Amino acid sequence: MNVVSEGKAHIRTNEKVFFNPKMSTLRDMSVAFLLAYGCAGKTLLDATAATGVRAIRYYKECGIGSATAIDINKNAYKLCRKNILLNNVDVDCKNVSIQEFANNSDEKFDIIDLDPFGSPAPDIYDLMKISKDGTVLMATATDTAVLCGAHSAACLKQYNSKPLHNELCKEVGIRILMCYISKIAAQFNFGSVPLMCISDMHYMRVFIKLESGAKNAYGAVRFGGIGTFCHSCGRFDFKRGVSPLIGNVCADCSSEVEGFGPLWLGNLYDKGLSLKVAKAQGSRLAECISKEFDTPLFYSVPKMTKRLGLSSISHYKVIEALSDLGYTATATQFDDNGIKTDATAKEVSKCIKALSRSNKG
Repeated sequence: MNVVSEGKAHIRTNEKVFFNPKMSTLRDMSVAFLLAYGCAGKTLLDATAATGVRAIRYYKECGIGSATAIDINKNAYKLCRKNILLNNVDVDCKNVSIQEFANNSDEKFDIIDLDPFGSPAPDIYDLMKISKDGTVLMATATDTAVLCGAHSAACLKQYNSKPLHNELCKEVGIRILMCYISKIAAQFNFGSVPLMCISDMHYMRVFIKLESGAKNAYGAVRFGGIGTFCHSCGRFDFKRGVSPLIGNVCADCSSEVEGFGPLWLGNLYDKGLSLKVAKAQGSRLAECISKEFDTPLFYSVPKMTKRLGLSSISHYKVIEALSDLGYTATATQFDDNGIKTDATAKEVSKCIKALSRSNKG
């Protein structure tokens, strides 16, 4: 048995209980998020505890008032209890499934962390039973192959949504996840307000505040919608609503488009909170999120230049050129060479062509 130090926690690990040291950056960001959000004295549930590292770090580093850690796996439960004792923290630990716990608990939690192996979808409904007005749900999905379109049939089955398997797949995937959670939350009369969303490596993670009331629930559902993508010119379109009408021909080049969704078409970030997280955590990812233009979807500059038959151009030059033309343009966490902008696909293509001519000159 090894002992790993992470943050202020010291964690025993063994071969029977999953512990991924590469996810420490995500845990660091979750700590930074809770500190920025202000969670002192709050109640927290770690719904998939494993070694207990998250619950222990939140308790020691974020000033959580009381924490509960649950895991259905008996080996995980035993190891989690040992780690709680090792760290001398007041965390209640239970060997129970999420479903059993949610159906038998009288407590409503301020913060719920869900970090399962695979999809969080099967557990969202039960976790709503132990949520209340103002609950913050932090949910991770590691079934990125499903959400990013490599297994589109599985996405239809799990999330009732058609994904995209192209350069937009990461953002579309996180918006599918966000849309799914908002619909389940609405069944419990909760509106869903995204505070921060992350897509990195093999995981996606959403930080959502639940707001009770029929008006909030209905309003959140209306942020869902359908999108189309043109593989010929890179144009994307979308319409909000429960059953929006949307065409199947590209308005720019008349090619047939591919439909996708339903997906979330509202904001993904609370900008003020994202800035606080970036200052506290200091990673390149957090910094990028804090500066990202919060609008649905983006343009991949390498994909655009390839469609235009041009040599590659730095996305930073495209951002600068679009900004000089009066558009909003930033980098995006979803693609190292992507840009978020209020310019259309035609306008982005025109800008790239002008930069290409300038480079040749």
